[in-house]
Amino acid sequence: MAIHGVSLLSGGLDSTTVTAYARSRCDSLTALTFRYGQTHSKEADCATEIAARLGVEHRLIDISFLKDVAWYSALTNPKAFPVPKGTTTEQIGASIPITYVPLRNTIFISLAAAYLESKVLHAIETGGQSARVTRAVIYMAPNAVDFSGYPDCRPEFFEQVARTLGFGSKLGTQYGVNFDVVTPIIHLSKAEIVRLAGEVNAPIDLTWSCYEGGDSPCGQCDSCVLRAKGFVEAGVPDPLLVRLGKAGDGNASR
Repeated sequence: MAIHGVSLLSGGLDSTTVTAYARSRCDSLTALTFRYGQTHSKEADCATEIAARLGVEHRLIDISFLKDVAWYSALTNPKAFPVPKGTTTEQIGASIPITYVPLRNTIFISLAAAYLESKVLHAIETGGQSARVTRAVIYMAPNAVDFSGYPDCRPEFFEQVARTLGFGSKLGTQYGVNFDVVTPIIHLSKAEIVRLAGEVNAPIDLTWSCYEGGDSPCGQCDSCVLRAKGFVEAGVPDPLLVRLGKAGDGNASR
């Protein structure tokens, strides 16, 4: 069976681990990174390096207009809504934080599916590939255990999206090839994700997850706090901080 896949690669720990996981499970894999009007390009720049080290085709797609419609977020409009800092791990996830970007995952999945459908339709209609032995897989890195409370990171969200994509695509309605939305780390703790990253040789020393884009992660935003928690619980140093010479100083990134 020919497996065509896309992996949404933000440049952070979770998406890098999932992309490395997907690499050996697809005949054709493209990593997609979106510039969606976020406040800095650090993560997206890291994604380019990560894809190169993994040897995966990479597409950097500019949808920066999203900040004009999904403006009620600290990640797209930080002057109006500062990034929260100092939240404890117990407080994270208690409510949906201002770092939630309205419908971001819904938009990302739709764009990823459109790209993937183009690839698979081309293989079927011009490449002579049989639809009967074709799979279309979207790999994503949501996490419903150690996460910030985002509603679009829950398993039931992805189940509904996969059904919708099948109903609304030529690939599903004409050829019977449904989209599989695969979320390998959705039930893992952050420590388990760190361990999986080692098993799949994910280049996590290149990853960036801090909500800010300085030379070093801030160590105080929710994303940094969760990442630090994962490495502490996994009992291993964060290779990004080791590379930056910051290991042991309290900084972290997701």
